Amino acid sequence: MRIAVLSDIHGFSLAFDSVLADLAHRGPVDQVVVAGDLCLVGPAPDEVIARLEGHDFVVLQGNTDRDLVEAANEAAPNQEFSYPLERIGTAGVEYLAGLSFSQRVTPPGGTSPQHDLLIVHANPFDLDAKLHPDMTDQALREVLGATRAAVVAFGHVHIPYQRQLDNTLLVDISAVGNPKDRDLRCAYGMFAWDEARQTWTPEIVRLPYPLAETQVQMRRSGMPHAERAIKSLIRASY
Repeated sequence: MRIAVLSDIHGFSLAFDSVLADLAHRGPVDQVVVAGDLCLVGPAPDEVIARLEGHDFVVLQGNTDRDLVEAANEAAPNQEFSYPLERIGTAGVEYLAGLSFSQRVTPPGGTSPQHDLLIVHANPFDLDAKLHPDMTDQALREVLGATRAAVVAFGHVHIPYQRQLDNTLLVDISAVGNPKDRDLRCAYGMFAWDEARQTWTPEIVRLPYPLAETQVQMRRSGMPHAERAIKSLIRASY
């Protein structure tokens, strides 16, 4: 069994295209899970949703997806939200509102939740609290609570890392659209189940970023503060 997990597209449709092409090249997987933050930041939120609707993926909600839904109900959303809301329209807002919170994958031969791959946007309980690589073990335990899974895969932080914590492996699969580890390459995760060994093997896949094409797209899109957004994308850090 192979499960592809990607997250944090953030409206960067050309980066998403790079990941889709790589998935097609690698051959079939049993499931593709997209762990939220689909639209806000980049130039083409509507194109991202269109691509997602054209595939049989499991798509989860991220914190910015929730925030866009909430902003759509405001009389005058701020400029940060007005551009993506105009692009995705009412149908796009309804799409974001209907997304699930998590996806749990029980592998062949798995005998308990302790064998599962649990996929979330930020953590198993909410869309905001981070599982940051610099946190202490105890701080991570406080966020994870009584979560039972062999692997918890997530995005949100945009920094890829793997860390064993007690009986659970934490895997941040970084971001498709705008990684923040000073490595401007598209990133996603591939998780392979070894039934004989009863273990998951994760891989963080990094791909060249279509930067030149994305800069042109951003400048032509009409998005606010395009030049500032380009500098932030290239910086690839907080």
